[in-house]
Amino acid sequence: MSYLTKFVDHKNSFASLFKQPQLSIQNAQDRQRIASMLDGALSPENLACDGELSRTEIQRRYRELSGAAKELRALDPSVKMYEF
Repeated sequence: MSYLTKFVDHKNSFASLFKQPQLSIQNAQDRQRIASMLDGALSPENLACDGELSRTEIQRRYRELSGAAKELRALDPSVKMYEF
């Protein structure tokens, strides 16, 4: 499973709990929303959970999130991302 698919599936599973609309990588607006979510997740505070995670876990999370960001950029170069 690709990093982007895994990230979107994770977000959609939480959205379904709260009866929120599902994200789709086929929709341009959703792709920008996903890019914004990735930006937030890649911020240093969120990436490290305010210093609560081990270095190994931070590296694993960074690898997955940056992989998802790369895949999203490859899919749609027009999305705006600031952390990545």
